[in-house]
Amino acid sequence: QVQLVESGGGLVRAGGSLRLSCVASGRIYTIGTMGWYRQTPGRHREFVETIAIDGYTTYEDSVKGRFTITRDDAKKMVYLQMNSLKPDDTAVYYCKVDRMGTQIGPLLDSWGQGTQVTVSS
Repeated sequence: QVQLVESGGGLVRAGGSLRLSCVASGRIYTIGTMGWYRQTPGRHREFVETIAIDGYTTYEDSVKGRFTITRDDAKKMVYLQMNSLKPDDTAVYYCKVDRMGTQIGPLLDSWGQGTQVTVSS
């Protein structure tokens, strides 16, 4: 069974840092663009940052200069280093992979279960 599992969330004071991790497990041969999204109650899930196979990254303007996404393909992992956190960053953070090559065929738009990040003022 292929799945994505996030970790690293928690409670932190404004100005602090957290590092989120997401690992893809199962019989996976290839991994496409990996990314992080976040969602607060009553709002749609929103894009935070993505990283392509070639390392090209895209990010949402509000996290520019504060968040950094990286990936380790050998470990099938993606990370989100979050610095200078603000209360507005409070959300459930989700890992997403747009396409994975697996034993049973291509798997599109896979999501993790989410990890809560809470930033206190």
